[in-house]
Amino acid sequence: MATQGDALRGPLAFLADIHGNLKALDAVLLALDDVRAAGVFVCGDLLFEGDDPLGVWKRLQAVGARCVRGTTDKALARLDPAKMPARTEAERAALARFVSTREAVGELILARLDKLPEALKLTMPGGQEWLVVHGSPRDPDEFFTHDMGEEEIEDLLADETADVVVCGGSHVSFVRKVPGTVVVSVGSVGAAPEGRVAHFALITPTPEGPHIEPRWVAY
Repeated sequence: MATQGDALRGPLAFLADIHGNLKALDAVLLALDDVRAAGVFVCGDLLFEGDDPLGVWKRLQAVGARCVRGTTDKALARLDPAKMPARTEAERAALARFVSTREAVGELILARLDKLPEALKLTMPGGQEWLVVHGSPRDPDEFFTHDMGEEEIEDLLADETADVVVCGGSHVSFVRKVPGTVVVSVGSVGAAPEGRVAHFALITPTPEGPHIEPRWVAY
């Protein structure tokens, strides 16, 4: 799961929770052209809910994005829609979108979603380790939130020793420091609570530690 190499000198771009929103993703990628990001990493929840899941997948492949598997990615790959109950109008609408997303991307991409790692560990120049995960080191489906106390954050870190944990899940951008670790939640590209705003973060390894720049772009 570890990635080594001089290509990780940065700045590195970290995204999360695209949710099939190609217009939002394209806005972020256009912004990344201006900063010449050395790599793109995505903290899961790539395709479900938006209007163009196939377009999002193709765009991520075209830019060589390194992705981890999120909660909705795992659901798309593994759940059988025929066995998913839908009792309310909202549940029926969500199930229809789930089915249409699976049909849009096809079996090959669903299989590739299932094979995505739950986490990536990146080794930076100087030896620092950064962990990329959807939710948290304890459980990739359980995420950090901006209002957690230090003990709650440490509990979700479990025994993880990475210097930086980059994550998504909450759709809210924030940075929290606890002893030994910096947690960077990069917000959401395609489902930000502000609406029509796409979050991302630029993180550059330096001898003094990571230089973290939370950013956003309208679309």
